Amino acid sequence: MWLLAGLGNPGDDYAHTRHNIGFMVIDVLSAGFSIPVKKKAANYVYGRGFIEEQRVILIKPLTFMNRSGIAVRDAVWTYDDIENILVIHDDLDLEPGVVRIKKTGSSGGHNGIQSIIDYLNSKEFVRLKIGIGRPKRGPAERYVLKGFNKKERPVIQETIERAVEAILEILTNGVSSAQNKFHRQ
Repeated sequence: MWLLAGLGNPGDDYAHTRHNIGFMVIDVLSAGFSIPVKKKAANYVYGRGFIEEQRVILIKPLTFMNRSGIAVRDAVWTYDDIENILVIHDDLDLEPGVVRIKKTGSSGGHNGIQSIIDYLNSKEFVRLKIGIGRPKRGPAERYVLKGFNKKERPVIQETIERAVEAILEILTNGVSSAQNKFHRQ
């Protein structure tokens, strides 16, 4: 089974912010594959189902971004049959519209990813990184908690759709195939 974890912050105040792009991707997967993400565990909401004939659990942490590892660890502990973990998150170092897939590695300065590394005591999970760009001015901490402007929204919607396509490619043909296909775009 695959654990697909979209990172973000819980609550309506954060629903449409840059940091919540992982939640947005999970919402599209949930709707597209009829997997309601409404069941509540202690530290995340989830739904179970099938995508491309693969058993999946979709989760959205109820912990804030910097503590995402608690939710992912709890899901891993709860479901013994999780074989693969895919974490979907924003990336300041990628321009809006860019999707990148990474098999393993460091957090790259992303606090949510670092939390997962710390709580799992492992860097061995797949990351799907979605570019949100860096702010032209002001601190990144404020920028990630702001919504997308009118000009950015169509680009971000396209990017979310491409992220979903990348996830389908990962589930169907593997990470390397998805990297070959989506890193060229």
